[in-house]
Formats: sequence, C-alpha cells, structure tokens
Amino acid sequence: MALDRDHVLRSAAALLTRKSTATMDEVAKAAGISRATLHRHFAGRDALVRALEALGIAECEAALDAARLDEGPAAEAVHRVVRALEPAGGLLAFLYTENQLFEGEQQNEGWARIDTRLTDLFRRGQENGEFRIDLTPAWLTEALFGLLASGAWAVTEGRVAARDFTYMVVELLLGGVRRGTA
Repeated sequence: MALDRDHVLRSAAALLTRKSTATMDEVAKAAGISRATLHRHFAGRDALVRALEALGIAECEAALDAARLDEGPAAEAVHRVVRALEPAGGLLAFLYTENQLFEGEQQNEGWARIDTRLTDLFRRGQENGEFRIDLTPAWLTEALFGLLASGAWAVTEGRVAARDFTYMVVELLLGGVRRGTA
C-alpha cells in the first residue's frame, strides 16, 4: 500500500495546529500509520515541518493565483484571497507559529514571494486611495496572516462556524484598513 503523503501532511498539520508539542508517535497515530512508516518518509520532526512548509507555500501560491490579486479593486482582491486561503487555514495557523521556519537570517524564498505579492496588493490599495496610508503594506500583510491563523484556530476549536471564517477575517481587516471619506 502506497503512502498517501498528502493525507499524512494534512493529518500532521491538523494535529500540530491543535497541539504544537505533539510527538512523532502522535502524528503517526493521527495519520493512521505506524511510527516506522512516518520515519521512513520524514526522518524527524524537522523534516516533517519542512514538508508542511513546502505544502503551505504551494497552497498559498495557488490561492494567490486563484484570487487574481491584480484584478479589480484591492478590497475585492483581499476578499478573494481570504476565501482562497480558507481551505489551508489550519495549515497556515500551524506554520504561522512554527518558529523554526524563521531561524537564521534568511526567509524561505517561497514565503518571501508570498509576502511580496500580498504587500504589493496592499500597496496598490493605498495608491488607489482604497486603504489607509498610515499602515505599512508589510504590516497589513502580517495582520492578514495573523487574522487567518486566529480564524483557523477559532474554527478548529469550534468557537466560530467555518462558514463565517472569510466574512470575519475580511470584515475585521478591511474595517481597519479602509480609507475613510473625509
């Protein structure tokens, strides 16, 4: 029987989002495989986290592509990107808090590309007069990731209905970022 790598990674992400200190034994159990099988495919926690990071980057980049960030008003693009990122919310919640991904001086090139694309979106919204200019585009990108992670945790914990995820993230972010009319 072939290992369903995607299933293992998604099971690991779901568990680690709820319990960041989970052992490899617990990850294997959550994925429905033996610890030995898990270790054959991921030599240790670091290898597993790096594989989760690669999955997260791929899913984020696909979501950004699907959201068509350069089309229409920036606020509408923010709504599309949150909706497109929603299915990866649990994975992003885990990755957002996984400090080892940010060790050292260099950020992963994939995260750098994602940050650049989102920062450009917020900058475009500022240049078009949609968004406040007193908040930097980099800060707005961080705020978006924070809201995505918080929303995913709230859904995972049952404090928020999954159907409300996009609405709540978009409304809170855009409610604070929209430029007021004088």
